[in-house]
Amino acid sequence: MDIKGLPKIDLHCHLDGSLTKDMIQRYTGRAIESDILRVSENCQSLAEYLEKFDIPLSCLQNEAGLYDGAYSLIQEVAKENTKYIEVRFAPMLSVHETMSCHKVIEAVLKGLQKGKEDFGVHSNVITCAMRHHQMEQNLDMLNTAREYLGSGVCAIDLAGDEAQYPTRKFKELFLHAQKLDMPFVIHSGETGSIENVRVALELGAKRIGHGIALRQDKELMKEYAKRGIGVEMCPTSNLQTKAVESLESYPLKEFLDAGILVSVNTDNRTVSHTSLTDELNLVYELYGYDEQLIYKLLENAEKTAFPF
Repeated sequence: MDIKGLPKIDLHCHLDGSLTKDMIQRYTGRAIESDILRVSENCQSLAEYLEKFDIPLSCLQNEAGLYDGAYSLIQEVAKENTKYIEVRFAPMLSVHETMSCHKVIEAVLKGLQKGKEDFGVHSNVITCAMRHHQMEQNLDMLNTAREYLGSGVCAIDLAGDEAQYPTRKFKELFLHAQKLDMPFVIHSGETGSIENVRVALELGAKRIGHGIALRQDKELMKEYAKRGIGVEMCPTSNLQTKAVESLESYPLKEFLDAGILVSVNTDNRTVSHTSLTDELNLVYELYGYDEQLIYKLLENAEKTAFPF
């Protein structure tokens, strides 16, 4: 099966974790070994995994870097026939004295638009609220992002250290999103918390990121299937952060058999040293070279994608 040649959709891809090595070297002004940008095989947790974002984030502190990062990402994903990608990033991590939240979002949107013109890849942006930020900061980001809904921004997300900052603490953020008619997805269940998965359902998330902990509650699995809530799975990343101990224990097929709309995604192309082709090939081999399974995952991605 020629997975690379198939038209693909990536619903869970972080900009800062997917900057190309060449782009990072241009903006840091120094040669950088690939190992510095990639998580090690001995990574023990999500918190350790997140330490790899400091260098790429330093390249996203002005309009040129944000534009170039977005454009370079589209250039890369086009090489494997990705037709649509939802690029997520946290605007407030690039906001400072000379960079407003508006400028940050617009720079990324311009880079993505140029990428579409040059490479034919459609995209949308999901702006991330951060778990370690103050509520006021996250609300400010939400209000700004709402101005671009339908003009390149499709939703907001909640990202960061899920174990340290439970989702329930951010109820105010998502209630405000509902008032603004702002769609949202939520990183949930990556660090073992079934409570975070349950709260995401209660709040009205369209999709959740990773969702591994969902396997702990069969009734909740049924509810996710009934409501058509997408689960964005990222196999390589989930192994690296120890969301699962092994591929043999990966719950992707379990979720699919329960009727859940599972998609396979990259999470962080550079940090995890992966591509959408790699992720789908991994699943293809894991489940006995089942072509229909791959088509089902691609179909689910299209069903749960935001309009483009």
